[in-house]
Amino acid sequence: MTVLEICVDSLESAVAAEAGGAARIELCNSLTEGGLTPSLGLLRVIRSQIKIGIHVMIRPRAGDFLYTGDELAVMREDISIAAQNGADGIALGLLTVDGEVDVEQTRKLVALARPMEVTFHRAIDLTRDINGALQDVIRTGADRVLTSGGEPSAMQGRHRLCEMVRVAEGRIGIMAGGGVRAENVEEIARATGAQEFHAALRRPVRSGMKHQRRKIHLGAPGVDESVRHTVRSADVRMLEQTLGRVFSTTR
Repeated sequence: MTVLEICVDSLESAVAAEAGGAARIELCNSLTEGGLTPSLGLLRVIRSQIKIGIHVMIRPRAGDFLYTGDELAVMREDISIAAQNGADGIALGLLTVDGEVDVEQTRKLVALARPMEVTFHRAIDLTRDINGALQDVIRTGADRVLTSGGEPSAMQGRHRLCEMVRVAEGRIGIMAGGGVRAENVEEIARATGAQEFHAALRRPVRSGMKHQRRKIHLGAPGVDESVRHTVRSADVRMLEQTLGRVFSTTR
């Protein structure tokens, strides 16, 4: 079964993802930092307004994926909160100082998350040996890996993704992500054999405020704070329909 997951950080984008035909969303905060754990309020409101699956990002801070004991405690609490408030799954990724999957700690978090589904996210693309890392993630009991094949995008990593699908042999799902768009998803799908696809599809929306003080930056210098990014249902629908055509011709 083909699955399209859309990464979102707002109610507006979550509603658009469902309207466009996505099977589920990955709910995050701070997508400019790669995605952090969203607020409880956001999860609750989105859960009350959409019926598709919600997978919650479990990432307590920006930066690397080498976590302290205190940060692991935060992750455990966030997993419990997600489970108690309507999440269907979580996404996480933990690495060791040597750039390998932290199998021991990941396995504990996977067990804590059940019966929710668990995705090991693109932290795997930062490992020193992605083939070995895949075997390690399988050992953790996670349900799937979100990966671009160790390359900046799924298009660039499509040949490695194909190998990962082959090696997985159905023991774990391989979800292709990283720059997935309607214009390239057919080639990615045919080249990899993947059945699940992850996309952000975010478009800039300029602020409607008439009064703006451009010299004041509340965040990082150089970031245009008069622009936010959202998902449009039309973009999701185009991607979903393209996937539908690809897989209807391969059956």
